[in-house]
Amino acid sequence: MTTRAKLTAFTMPNRGFDIRPAPHERDWMDETNQRYAYRCLPLAIANAHGWEILCPSGFSASWHGSVKIDGITVTPDPNTSAPAISHFGYGILTFHIPAVFRTEAGYDLMAQGPINRPKDGIGPLSGVVETDWAPFTFTMNWMFTRPGTVRFEAGEPICHIFPIQRGELENFEPVIRPITDDPALHAEFTAWSNSRAKFNTGLRERDPEAEAAKWQKHYYRGQTLDGTDLAGDDHRTRIRLAPFVPPEDRS
Repeated sequence: MTTRAKLTAFTMPNRGFDIRPAPHERDWMDETNQRYAYRCLPLAIANAHGWEILCPSGFSASWHGSVKIDGITVTPDPNTSAPAISHFGYGILTFHIPAVFRTEAGYDLMAQGPINRPKDGIGPLSGVVETDWAPFTFTMNWMFTRPGTVRFEAGEPICHIFPIQRGELENFEPVIRPITDDPALHAEFTAWSNSRAKFNTGLRERDPEAEAAKWQKHYYRGQTLDGTDLAGDDHRTRIRLAPFVPPEDRS
């Protein structure tokens, strides 16, 4: 049996903390015609690639355009406390994450905005934290893109996290080569490109075969154009992560 790596959230006393595996679904993807956005497998896999920390209570925040700390006004919902503050100035809204995360040795924690959840008027900032040793919490920061007011609802994702192996990127040797250097790859790409162009033309011209297929499923199935399985046993069409559970709920 494979031993799972540990990712632990040590929570603060008397502080609300709600974290969940990031769901596969997105409201805007549900609203696309026939939910076609989910046919993009890289997009759908990214949606669930980590855990989401949720906003504990609703509030509105307004940026008046000033770089000063008092340039942001935070208005919590009635009978609640504001879960975010203006701490740095420059139109940056700050959430203090009430947990110290611990990863296995050699792993950092990527902390960023919710994946594929665009929010008008404000954008998330990203950070990489060395959580295998640091006894500190971290902040999740959002930067206003223009003066105005934004709203965060209770239960809305405010931060997306996942572990990354430290030093892994530095071990890569990036190379640029013309695709003609690999004749087999070039031939496969050319065949796919021609097939895709033909399929898209068929959709535009209401070709019955193309309309019945709706979309080309080669990448989704991990197959080449001729149906050969190429991706291997670790090809994924869905990702499911374990939830964070308190010690008393563990078997």
